[in-house]
Amino acid sequence: MTQVTASDGTWEPAGPTPIEDYAVLGDSRSVAVVSRHGSIDWLCLPWLDSDACFAALLGTAENGRWLLTADPADGEPEVRRRYLGDSFVLETTYTTPTGRARVVEAMPLTEGRSDIVRRVEGLEGQVVFVHEWVVRFGYGRTRPWVHRDVDPDGRPIIRAIAGPDALTLHGDRLPHGAEGRHRDRFAVGPGDHVDLVLTWNHSWEPVPGPPDVSTDLVRTMRLWARWCRTSTFAGEFDERVIRSLLALRVLTQHPTGGIAAAATTSLPEDPGGERNWDYRFCWLRDAAQTLEALLELGFRREADTWRSWLLRAVAGDPENLQIMYRLDGSRDLPERELPHLAGYGGARPVRIGNGAAAQHQNDVLGEVMLALDLARRVGLPASEDGWALQRHLVDNLLARWRSPDHGIWEVRGPLRHFTHSKVMCWAALDCAVRAVEGFGCDGPVDEWRAARAEIHADVLAHGWDAELGSFVQYYGARHTDASLLQMAQVGFLPPDDPRLLGTIARVRAELADGPWVRRYRVATGVDGVRGDEHPFLACCFWLVDALARTGDLVTATSHMRALCAAMNDVGLLAEEYDPVRRRYVGNYPQAFSHLALVRAAHALRVARASVEPVGPHAPVGAAGEPTH
Repeated sequence: MTQVTASDGTWEPAGPTPIEDYAVLGDSRSVAVVSRHGSIDWLCLPWLDSDACFAALLGTAENGRWLLTADPADGEPEVRRRYLGDSFVLETTYTTPTGRARVVEAMPLTEGRSDIVRRVEGLEGQVVFVHEWVVRFGYGRTRPWVHRDVDPDGRPIIRAIAGPDALTLHGDRLPHGAEGRHRDRFAVGPGDHVDLVLTWNHSWEPVPGPPDVSTDLVRTMRLWARWCRTSTFAGEFDERVIRSLLALRVLTQHPTGGIAAAATTSLPEDPGGERNWDYRFCWLRDAAQTLEALLELGFRREADTWRSWLLRAVAGDPENLQIMYRLDGSRDLPERELPHLAGYGGARPVRIGNGAAAQHQNDVLGEVMLALDLARRVGLPASEDGWALQRHLVDNLLARWRSPDHGIWEVRGPLRHFTHSKVMCWAALDCAVRAVEGFGCDGPVDEWRAARAEIHADVLAHGWDAELGSFVQYYGARHTDASLLQMAQVGFLPPDDPRLLGTIARVRAELADGPWVRRYRVATGVDGVRGDEHPFLACCFWLVDALARTGDLVTATSHMRALCAAMNDVGLLAEEYDPVRRRYVGNYPQAFSHLALVRAAHALRVARASVEPVGPHAPVGAAGEPTH
């Protein structure tokens, strides 16, 4: 992104930085969103759902950022970046007319600290760097008291304090304050390095000393890589699957186990529009599907941690079950607007909190039951409390499944009898029956079998449109919804059932352009929100999954390759994708997109294995490539 000089001499991007130009750093407590040109434009500390101290992503540099980049005064530098190995240690290399240098940065995986370390290293010639540090607490609204001080060892630091929050900047070279910003320019040559460290702590606590940057970078790389070695996936999409697993892990809060839907708020689904939501919370649906993705690839400890989180979060009366919680399991997520922020690309309002927490969504329990069913099937030790909770929730479902709801897409329009919600109610009871029949759990299995059969018949009677040859979005509708593709995943019908195949074909005809699939037709007005949206990446991967399960491996593989090719240079995905402009849309990085990628790759691998012949000669697919 071209940078321009503002009247006060600062460097600013010319327009909003494209979402795909961001990478992230993370320590499993929070996530920093850093642009290709070295600006940390979004950071909430100490937790991912805390208030932001850098909020330029949704406003301007005046709302807080930490810029460290090669000076573009002599021409925009060539920028190449990558994660080092299977980690979230980011290396960005700048090549300018005068030399080459790199920045290696990370949020170290250390207990009891919240740090960002950034190391500038000269490689060839001489490269001039621009450094600017602008702290604004309270989502870019509160200017802190900033002063120079010394750390416990007498080294110079800059300290920014506002209320309970304090940020300390350590460094080999500290910037100078002027007009609410701290700035510096410095040059590095071969062998030179400059370390900078940002540390958060409570303002009443002692000033923290700096960490050992070299030790923290090496240790953090090793810890991420060690976690990845748990994965049992091997195949064509291995690199993309590993990066997606890492994205899911970086969005999982340590030590609570809550899984965030995304690291950001209010990145718009409709550029310039009002479809802007806060995703920094734990949706039971997203977290349950993340758990399934991890379990399918061997990550058992994460499953146990999330099961414990679930028991804590939903403890109490099943009537009070929410569809989402804060990452620590607390329930209060009031939605409000931040008028002082201009919004990403002018998309307003900027929202924090999420009013959908009060919605009723019948599909959620199905997702939770499917995840816990898979945990039983892979041999995770049973939990009496866990089964007791499931029984209570199933009993509550029996009384509520006939009611209309807001559906998987959290519509803010009228309640409806969404077909997907009914199917997931069926799935919840199917899991409950299997727990009794296959695993010896106790429960009124005859009653559950009868309710399961009743829901199945209800869906066939009211969710199927014989004239369209497809299931429909909600009872009485004449159009589809991409969530219907999940019928193939949950086993509502056999994979060769004409009704399932007809629904997949209808979804492709109505909502898809090749591999790119929209959630539903916005023009129907079903969601009660103005504006449009783009192909929803999770739905795109659901189509791959459905095609794989129903035997169309050639199309499934072709689509999977196209979707993986759309990942950005560091292997991350947003919520939606604009295939015309090749731009990311929506919150980022998005757990739903990454978990759907992992599960689609797994489904494709399983489907290939079922048809792969024994022996050295594999059949050749339509594109002239081995089908395996």
